[in-house]
Amino acid sequence: MKRVAFLALILAGTLWGLGFPLGKLILRETDAAHMVLLRFVVAAVVAAPFALATKEARALFRSPVMLASGALYGVAFMVQFEGLAHVSVTLAALLVGAMPALIAVCAKLMGEKVSRASWMGVGAATLGAVLIAGKPDGAGSPLGVALSLGSLLIFLAWLVVLKRAPKAPTPMAIPAVTVIVAAFTVLPIAFAMHGPPNLHLSTTAWSGVLGLGVLSTLLATAAWQYGSSRVGSASAGVFINIEPLMGASIGVLLFGDHLTLALAVGGLMIISGSFVVVLGEKQADPESLQAQPAPAP
Repeated sequence: MKRVAFLALILAGTLWGLGFPLGKLILRETDAAHMVLLRFVVAAVVAAPFALATKEARALFRSPVMLASGALYGVAFMVQFEGLAHVSVTLAALLVGAMPALIAVCAKLMGEKVSRASWMGVGAATLGAVLIAGKPDGAGSPLGVALSLGSLLIFLAWLVVLKRAPKAPTPMAIPAVTVIVAAFTVLPIAFAMHGPPNLHLSTTAWSGVLGLGVLSTLLATAAWQYGSSRVGSASAGVFINIEPLMGASIGVLLFGDHLTLALAVGGLMIISGSFVVVLGEKQADPESLQAQPAPAP
């Protein structure tokens, strides 16, 4: 059973890692708000049968927790991809590696036990993020870095709210309801910012939209929830780091991003520190990361 869970976590991390390069392809032809809108519309269409299948699943739409969760999810992606429009794929991906450290700080504030080793990891990851933010070396603007980091705080709020989600009638119910609520949240914001979206996109861009909606949104979320509910927190948390590793590697190999010394050292500190954080929480509640998708596109 655990083997299947680990495979699900690997799948989730890989699919989230694809979000940054796919998003960068779409941003060549449209703005970030419309890209996120199209992404969630696709995800919502695919998710609808799961969200409407049973009376219990439909009842989730009346839950204040699920409504808040979906709204935060949609806004977080809008902020993250507005940031991606101003930074490189590699820089955006590496900054996400700071998320496990933020989770550790949040856990402490909420009264959960955080080990000394984890605090050391928090310090390393934080210094790495500061190094990258302070010296992006042409990989992005200060605005892009600020938006990218700000989106992590919104994702963190989403994770806190999601912990209070009601019991799901089926494994796909919560991720399905989440993306549908997110789509309805993003819709008026995108229209207010830029009006109706441009649907005359290239085949490449539409392929990216479909990939983001089906793979990097709905499937990745469902895979993470399945895997993280069947293994301990420390084991599940390690897989968060697949996302920045995947995104940064694709950015360098396929998008021609220049891996500067600041990005390399800062990224290594973030990823290494994050591993220390999640591995340092060996005594954490195995359910503490349940239904906590990593913050990724």
